[in-house]
Amino acid sequence: MTADTKSEDFSKTLGNLKIIIYNNIMKRILIKICYDGSRYYGWQKQDGKPTIQGEIEKALEILLCHPCEVFGSGRTDAGVHALAQTAHFDMDINIPVSKLAEVINKLLPDDISIIEAKEVSQDFHARFSIKKKCYEYRIYTGKKKDPFLANYSSWIKDELDFDKMQTAKNLLIGKHNFKGFCSTATAVKDFTREIYSIDITTKKDYIYFTFTGNGFLYNMVRILVGTLIDVGRNKLTIENVKQALKIGDRQYAGITMPPNGLYLKWTQY
Repeated sequence: MTADTKSEDFSKTLGNLKIIIYNNIMKRILIKICYDGSRYYGWQKQDGKPTIQGEIEKALEILLCHPCEVFGSGRTDAGVHALAQTAHFDMDINIPVSKLAEVINKLLPDDISIIEAKEVSQDFHARFSIKKKCYEYRIYTGKKKDPFLANYSSWIKDELDFDKMQTAKNLLIGKHNFKGFCSTATAVKDFTREIYSIDITTKKDYIYFTFTGNGFLYNMVRILVGTLIDVGRNKLTIENVKQALKIGDRQYAGITMPPNGLYLKWTQY
């Protein structure tokens, strides 16, 4: 879809809404966002680089006629996707909230979609009000390389020991210091997080890893998946996983999996 076509569609949509009234009464809006992160440098806006936050803020600036900051539930890295990322922003115009997703989508690239919008209380915050977050990691296990899956899953041909992976998975569930399972570039001082569940399921030529927790550190999910995979192919032992949890040393955990297989699945408030 060309920029001119988007502009025409947007004008028609606004025309159908009949009127926009600036009333100086701020409404806080929670949006749910689905996006293909393949061509973006992650969620957080960066000068001169396309990002999810940046594209949404550009769309809102056109709609609201002034800059508008969007606050996400958390950052996703370059190449990471989202099935239901959440974010909030404030607006002072009387566009019906039921029409808001449709209007914003007219201004967004085709690989970003607002799938839901609703009004929330002024004390709500997309990041700090969150209770649970769920990520999914997809691995393709087919024998032949599929270029059409390259941006959406990791490819592993190795035979995996699922019994060992299940044993290692059970060690990771619960509240732990996950310093050994995050990037050394992580800026936080508190590495304690709680994982409520980890599911490993297989379907045809895919393995799906699903992690639900109260929060995740920088690269944590990708390293957890890499650890379970390395246990499954006997490159790491169960004792290594225990040491990574006990000592908090990154060398005992597994590889950092590529970003293309990672999806932010949902958030809960």
